[in-house]
Amino acid sequence: MTTPKYTDISLSELERLRLEPHTAIVDVRDEWEFDEFNIGGLNIPLPDIRARKNELLPYETLIAICTNGVRSRIAAKDFLRQPELQNKTIYHLHGGIIEDIG
Repeated sequence: MTTPKYTDISLSELERLRLEPHTAIVDVRDEWEFDEFNIGGLNIPLPDIRARKNELLPYETLIAICTNGVRSRIAAKDFLRQPELQNKTIYHLHGGIIEDIG
C-alpha cells in the first residue's frame, strides 16, 4: 500500500496550476490575515479544515497556502489523512506567499 503524498510547489508553479480546471487554492491563514492580504482562493483557517472539508470535495486539485509555508504543510498532510480527500492531487506552496518578497 502506498501512502498518498503531496507535492511542494513554488509561487510561479502555483500561478500556472491555478488556471487548471477543478483547482482550489486553500488559504489556511486566519480570516484577519486573509482580509489584510491574499492572492485569492478559499479562506479556510487551519483549525477549520476538517469541519469544512466538504467545501473541498468538488475540486480535483487542492493547493494549500499560507504566509510562510508552515501551516499549509500541516494542512496538506491533513488533507491526505481525510478519506474523502485522499483521491485529490495535493500541492503545498513551499515558502508560502511571501516566498518571492524581500
